[in-house]
Amino acid sequence: MSAASRSRGRTRAGGPRGPGPLFPCARCGRPLRRSTRDTPRRIACPRCRYLIYDYPRSCAGVVVRKGDAVLMLRRAHPPRIGWLDIPGGFIDAGEAIEAAARRELREETGLTVGALRPLGVYLDRYHLAGFGSFPTLNFYFVARWRRGEPVAADDAASAEWIPLARLTRDGRRLAWRHMREVLRDLARPPRATRAPRGTRSRGRR
Repeated sequence: MSAASRSRGRTRAGGPRGPGPLFPCARCGRPLRRSTRDTPRRIACPRCRYLIYDYPRSCAGVVVRKGDAVLMLRRAHPPRIGWLDIPGGFIDAGEAIEAAARRELREETGLTVGALRPLGVYLDRYHLAGFGSFPTLNFYFVARWRRGEPVAADDAASAEWIPLARLTRDGRRLAWRHMREVLRDLARPPRATRAPRGTRSRGRR
């Protein structure tokens, strides 16, 4: 198959026909679907030639420890209402990673913390109604509780302190697959920042 034929096939995949939800092109408003044949997935508009690849969206969160317990939230909104979550969310454009993690913690619990220790970076997927699932790159920090009681707000229905041993042992409903890795890493002695699974860290010993 020629390069031109492959290109035409991909363009058709972004049009109204095919699996997945429809959404308007960001440039001209034509109904589109994400491609399912390309890796990474992409959105290609055959009318205005708008093109964007399905790269990971960046997120940041804080794991707050109080003795042997970890601060967990129960989600108030879709996806996965009622499932356990770690305070965190999407990083705003132009926002520093640590600043985003602190902002999300403050918005969802009202807490402020002192020094943050990087824990790791974790890959996952997030489902958005009307768009489908897309990859996420999740940055986590660890902090020690200092004072105040968490008050659930924003995307959280409730906040609770749960022993880390119970979280890692009994398979509670965690909102995202990568959180099992987060909790496993949290139970280990502090070490260098964890690189995302499936990537190679260069220059590190």
